[in-house]
Amino acid sequence: MLAAERRNKIKELILQKGYLKISELSRRFGVSEMTIHRDLKPLIEEGMIVKTFGGVALRENGQSAGASGNECAYCSRRINERLSFRLILPDNRIEVFCCAHCGLIRWHQCEDEVIQAICYDFLRQTTISAFLAAYVMDTPVHIGCCQPQLLPFEWREHAENFVKGFGGKVYSFKEAAEELMRRMGGEARHCRHG
Repeated sequence: MLAAERRNKIKELILQKGYLKISELSRRFGVSEMTIHRDLKPLIEEGMIVKTFGGVALRENGQSAGASGNECAYCSRRINERLSFRLILPDNRIEVFCCAHCGLIRWHQCEDEVIQAICYDFLRQTTISAFLAAYVMDTPVHIGCCQPQLLPFEWREHAENFVKGFGGKVYSFKEAAEELMRRMGGEARHCRHG
C-alpha cells in the first residue's frame, strides 16, 4: 500500500474512532512505527490531528485554547514545542501549555478529568509521561519560561545528575505540583515569565 493510501485510511479511522495508537496503526498496516509517524506528519501539520502520548487524536473544533499548539492554554504565551506540556482530557480534548509550570497548575485545577499528561524530557527531547517524570525546580539555569520553572526528566537519575552540576531540587510529579501550588499561594495565579 502506498503512503497516500495509508494516510487516507488513517484519516477514515481517526474520523471514526477519534483516537488511534501508533502501535495499533503499525500492526494494522504491517509497517514500522516510524513509517506511521511519517504518514501522520502531514495530518498533524494541516491541523487535522494532534499528537498524544503513544498515539494521535482528532483535533476537535471545540478544543480549548492552546490546542493548536501556538498559544499556552493557561498564560497565553507563545509555545516553544520542546518545552510544551499537554493534558489529554475526556472526548479527546487536548490542552497545550508553554511549560510544565502552566501544565501542572492546570492539572491541579482539573486533575479528576485528566486522562494523560505528556511533556518532553529536558535533556533528551523525547516524549514522556508527565506523571512518571522527575522535575527539577530552583536551578539557576533559566530557560526563559514561567517562574518558578520546572524542568521535566524521564529518569530521576538524570534529574539528580543535572542538579549536581547546575543546582536545584528534584521532585516527583505530585511533589512538584504541591510545591508549585504552595509557592503560588495555593491558587492558580497569573504566571511570571523568566
